[in-house]
Amino acid sequence: MIQDNLRPDYIFESSWEVCNKVGGIYTVLSTRAKTMQDELRDHVFFIGPDFWQNKENPLFVEDRKLLADWRRQTERESLSVRVGRWQIPGKPIALLVDFTPFYSIKDDIYGALWREFGVDSLHAYGDYDEASMFSYAAARVVESYYAFYLRAAADQPRVIYQAHEWMTGLGALYLQKHVPSIATIFTTHATTIGRSIAGNGKPLYDYLFAYNGNQMAEELNVQSKHSIERQTAHFVDCFTTVSDVTARECTELLDKTPDVVLPNGFEMDFVPKAQKYTAARRKARGRIFEVAEALMGTTFSDDTLIVSTSGRYEWKNKGIDVYLEGIARLAQRLEATERPVLALVEVPAWQAGPREDLLARLQSSAADAAAAPLEDPFITHVLREPWNDPATNFLRSRGLVNHEADRVKVMFIPCYLDGADGIFNLHYYDLLPGLDLTVYPSYYEPWGYTPLESVAFHVPCLTTTLAGFGLWAEDQKARSASAAVRPACHLDTDGVEVIARTDYNYEEVADRIADEIRGFAALEKKQADAARKAAAQLAQGALWKHFFKYYRQAYAIALANAEKRNKQ
Repeated sequence: MIQDNLRPDYIFESSWEVCNKVGGIYTVLSTRAKTMQDELRDHVFFIGPDFWQNKENPLFVEDRKLLADWRRQTERESLSVRVGRWQIPGKPIALLVDFTPFYSIKDDIYGALWREFGVDSLHAYGDYDEASMFSYAAARVVESYYAFYLRAAADQPRVIYQAHEWMTGLGALYLQKHVPSIATIFTTHATTIGRSIAGNGKPLYDYLFAYNGNQMAEELNVQSKHSIERQTAHFVDCFTTVSDVTARECTELLDKTPDVVLPNGFEMDFVPKAQKYTAARRKARGRIFEVAEALMGTTFSDDTLIVSTSGRYEWKNKGIDVYLEGIARLAQRLEATERPVLALVEVPAWQAGPREDLLARLQSSAADAAAAPLEDPFITHVLREPWNDPATNFLRSRGLVNHEADRVKVMFIPCYLDGADGIFNLHYYDLLPGLDLTVYPSYYEPWGYTPLESVAFHVPCLTTTLAGFGLWAEDQKARSASAAVRPACHLDTDGVEVIARTDYNYEEVADRIADEIRGFAALEKKQADAARKAAAQLAQGALWKHFFKYYRQAYAIALANAEKRNKQ
């Protein structure tokens, strides 16, 4: 139990993905917000970058009456901040900051960071400056709020500042120096070095003990990002990460073992129930088949197995390479009497919008839509540099170009499914119920929201032992029954299959993917329904009501260490 004096009264969370839907951290924050609001109503503040000053942000509604007296003070302090509500369950207060004015003093900020914390910004490039100026601006906003409302309070409030990823580390260090009474937490969702090693084709796991983080940062040209990440981890009151996989990585590459592991939870707010789910599944499958038929000039039977992978376009790290290799091997093995397969690749690439020929066909009559396959009948949007696209090149080289007789067909969807992509015009979560099986054979995956989202939407999935979620799922299944009476886990009994993955077993993983898809396609309806039910049941164990206790531990550690630090 956490002592009452170690519970926060106010929590500020800073992230590049507040009201800015670009990755998995958005899901972490947005699904956890309601749990936090239930505990600390409107004493929870999410701080994000303001990219929408001259246009409407569908995720944020400004409220000029909210904290109006303080907002006027920020104007006097030349801080540009908009106050409103994040349009997610719980509708927490969101503070969107314009960080661009601080570019003019960038060198002064970096100089102070070097003198006070030893952070090397000398080798900065790319998005480093943008992220750092946002981080600095966010900290200045918190400093202003604290001075205006809390510093002179009769009962000194307990305040937490949680910074997510290297992009917000600078702000945590600034507050540690300038507002020492605020307890700081830093959460890394993936280390810069670990992601870079994996993404550059170097073996990460077998040699992790031998890598020197600073040396590898120089070799991979990420010194500044590594430096802010490493120094923040060492100086904050509580250092956290999201899985045991990444905790080991932090210990070896950042020379700092996390104080607490904060696994990523989920909420079921937008998972349709009962009859609504059945209708959502029917609608999603209908739209997937409609687009595929228009693209490929063929008709899909209702029993076609729809398989998918999704996430960021990290060819090796996310396992897109081995997923497609598995699909290629499946295509060679599937016999004419077996269930046909439609394999989706839902990863946003550098694209220029929907294909006009596909749009025209979708808007035409059904007879015209199935006349003949379009050119390149495996992609739904126009790539800007198709010759540089690894998925497109793989499909061509392996002959996965959707000939009429092929039992396995592939559809590459290289866009964000945000409801306005021009082809599907449905959100990712609207299409998810239409899938039969998902495959996330990640090589580098600190947690893995996509497989968690999949099982939450009753869709069984394959993942790996190199994903934080995969290890958690294995642990949950091991707890549910004795290994002595329980057979090896299978999709039809568990809803999740966790494939052992190492630095060197690519071929084995590809074969497993092909075999597992083929085996799942052969299940009877009763078995497939049992797999869907098992998947949904597993997801219930990952709700925030089960995982938020780890955040309470982190708050207690941070507050205790801040109190100790301020007495020195």
